[in-house]
Amino acid sequence: MRAELDPETPKVGKNRVTIWVQDETGQPLGGAALKAVAVMPAMGSMPAMYAPAEMSETEIGQYEGTFQPSMGGEWPLTIEIEADAGKGSITFYLATGRKGLRCATCGGGADVPGTVRVDPARRQLIGITTGRVKQKKLRVTIRAAGSVTYDETRLRDVTLKFNGWIGELYANAIGKSVKKGKPLFTVYSPELLSAQEEYLEILRRTSAKGSEHRLEAARRRLRLWDISEAQIDALEKRGKAQEYITILAPASGVVIDKQVVVGSAFRAGQQLLRIADLSQVWVESQVYDYELPLIKIGMKAKVVLPELQDREYPAKVDFIYPFMEGDTHTTRVRVVLENRDGFLRPNMYAQLHLKAKLGKRLVVPESAVLYSGRNRIVFLDLGDGRLAPRKIKTGQRNRKWIEVLEGLEAGDTVVTSGNFLIAAESKLKVGVESW
Repeated sequence: MRAELDPETPKVGKNRVTIWVQDETGQPLGGAALKAVAVMPAMGSMPAMYAPAEMSETEIGQYEGTFQPSMGGEWPLTIEIEADAGKGSITFYLATGRKGLRCATCGGGADVPGTVRVDPARRQLIGITTGRVKQKKLRVTIRAAGSVTYDETRLRDVTLKFNGWIGELYANAIGKSVKKGKPLFTVYSPELLSAQEEYLEILRRTSAKGSEHRLEAARRRLRLWDISEAQIDALEKRGKAQEYITILAPASGVVIDKQVVVGSAFRAGQQLLRIADLSQVWVESQVYDYELPLIKIGMKAKVVLPELQDREYPAKVDFIYPFMEGDTHTTRVRVVLENRDGFLRPNMYAQLHLKAKLGKRLVVPESAVLYSGRNRIVFLDLGDGRLAPRKIKTGQRNRKWIEVLEGLEAGDTVVTSGNFLIAAESKLKVGVESW
């Protein structure tokens, strides 16, 4: 069967359609009864509209009729034929403003399993849209959860090299701010008291006999016990040993751990206090193993505090840890942030955003990909209303595009909307197990 339109490009209003019908031998088939109707499918609250054509035989095997679309759009044209040899039907794609007719139900060779045929009316009703597979520069944003933590290079433990007892305790609470060179606490130690008296005795003897090397050795011993030069000079001027010596802060920061109270006894090497300098902090986040190839030391990053109105800090990747976390099978990535105002506090929840530029990749629109277990499925638009499922292998992705490693080529047309309904019909045709 062959069909023609007059005008060749359908319009709103009167159009003529001519149908030539042949039998199996190719001879014109006369005496057949033809019904033709163009249908615009229902859309929202608007009902379906019909444009029927009364067909009459003008010559043997040639049938003509007119139909009148009432508005512009898709009007698929269905021809039903009834003759002595039997009956059948055929549907053509037809739209106002688009030239010619194209068969929607003609065969086009063997389809792959699961292929679905969708005529223009159903396509419009379902809301099917398509997109192209293309070569495109892909930029991927990795979002990794993490937290603010201490800069480990700025932690200082306060320990002493002798046994003793705590006297006054100035750094008396966790969170207390301390400044380098200012008093932390006083200590009493028989060893330290003996060392002071020994120094003073050698000092008196040195003025008489000139044994300066012994004096220097005694002074060095006090310095090794963290007694400052100013304190030693004060000891010389005073000429008398102190029972309680003041221990000064080795660095500025805040006390984050305290193991002593007033009167506590301690041993040489025991941690008494831990001081953290919070003017600079780390943010450590966990990234998955498949994201690691995209991350490089020095790449730009952004720290976001989602609980604090998405406050942002620019940063760079400072370190990638050389091992995986056993429980989560992730790797820690670290950035360093200045924190002069002290706003950032350890254990704050943070997100690390890393932007990786991958260059040109074969990509498919993100909305085109369906997930079925471990399979990634798209529907190829093969033309003539045929939509065929295709398994693909995917790589990196962003919010709009997914990298295609196998299964598609540049220029392929894929369904980007309505594919869930198409997938349901495809599964019914071939069986869910094929997916």
